[in-house]
Amino acid sequence: MKTIVHTDQETIDGVIRQCEICFVGMADTDGMPYVLPMNFGYEDGVLFLHSGREGTHVEIIGRNPHVCVLFNTANELVCQHPDVACSYRMRSQTVIGWGQVEFEEDFERKTQALDILMKHYSDRRFRYSRPAVVHTQVWRIRMERVSCRAFGVPHG
Repeated sequence: MKTIVHTDQETIDGVIRQCEICFVGMADTDGMPYVLPMNFGYEDGVLFLHSGREGTHVEIIGRNPHVCVLFNTANELVCQHPDVACSYRMRSQTVIGWGQVEFEEDFERKTQALDILMKHYSDRRFRYSRPAVVHTQVWRIRMERVSCRAFGVPHG
């Protein structure tokens, strides 16, 4: 089986939209890694996340805004020959994106970002209370670099 590299934006966007969560990796200034699974919204190459306004993740981002984000589609175990252990592999697609977190503070832009996030999970329209928006940390990550791969693709 082989790995295929995708560079076209349509495929990259399609893989991201298939995912229910993403994994956000960050590193503190001492180099210690920290990874969080997060819900997300995605539009025009920009990733929107939300969290509480306090916590380890907010402290780390405050010191080092660079992040790496992993999106991975549902995995399926495949093989070339059922009796050969080395021929087994997980078939999946991944997108890895690198960028910097900017925390959004403007109320209207936060609301728009939350709409984009909720649109990823539902076709419904939502309303937000002012205190809920104010107390939510909205993350904006413009993906500066992206890698997209399909794994476990049959030869031929």
